[in-house]
Amino acid sequence: MKVVLLAGGFGSRISEESHLKPKPMIEIGGMPILWHIMKTYSTYGFNEFIICAGYKQHVIKEYFADYYLHMSDITFDFANNNDIIIHNNVAEPWKVTIVDTGLNTLTGGRVKRIQKYIGNEDFMLTYGDAVSDVNIEELVAFHKKQGKLATLTAVQPGGRFGTLDIDNTNTIKKFAEKTKEAGGWINAGFMVLSPKVFDLIEGDKTIFERYPLEKLSSDNQLSAYKHKGFWQCMDTLKEKIYLEELWETGNAPWKVWDK
Repeated sequence: MKVVLLAGGFGSRISEESHLKPKPMIEIGGMPILWHIMKTYSTYGFNEFIICAGYKQHVIKEYFADYYLHMSDITFDFANNNDIIIHNNVAEPWKVTIVDTGLNTLTGGRVKRIQKYIGNEDFMLTYGDAVSDVNIEELVAFHKKQGKLATLTAVQPGGRFGTLDIDNTNTIKKFAEKTKEAGGWINAGFMVLSPKVFDLIEGDKTIFERYPLEKLSSDNQLSAYKHKGFWQCMDTLKEKIYLEELWETGNAPWKVWDK
């Protein structure tokens, strides 16, 4: 099953760093947050990634083009025909496809643009700016058991996000406006989707969280995988600093690959 990562937005709320690079390339512990997300999926055996790039997409392409060199010790022997010797060869078992999905394309449009790379199979989709210790294997098993066209991971971070109305069969009935009360379930990404969802996306101006997800909800085809563990997005510099502190103190719950 392929993993699609949304990594094309401007990241205007963290412009202190995103004016230089796409938000998913902002580093936590010296590695892009995009890398942290990919490591989570890879821990559960999902190693084929499609990255929906846009804003400063060349930064993402250049990073992965040089990834092999970044992760290895290298000798440059200028006196001997400019030979390059790679030491302690370290590489991820990843296949990474980076797609320029446009500078101003909205989330649904970005998903639509990578349709040809998915084929007729279920796929996973998440945002390139949030980390979690969600168990991907259990998420996929839950999606298959529910038998619906789409599953999203729901978390309860408190106040500033729009909430989900979930019934006792874990079916999402509707999307609610933002609320000040804590405890509401929100869309945390980490979705599993049928390729049939492509039929709900009209084009570049489609916001995936609007018509496609709302239509799936109204048709009783959208399930919520309730995750009560760690989840944190990185919308602001304050949130970036928080994640950095967790990493540096050895308390990063999303670092599931070392557990």
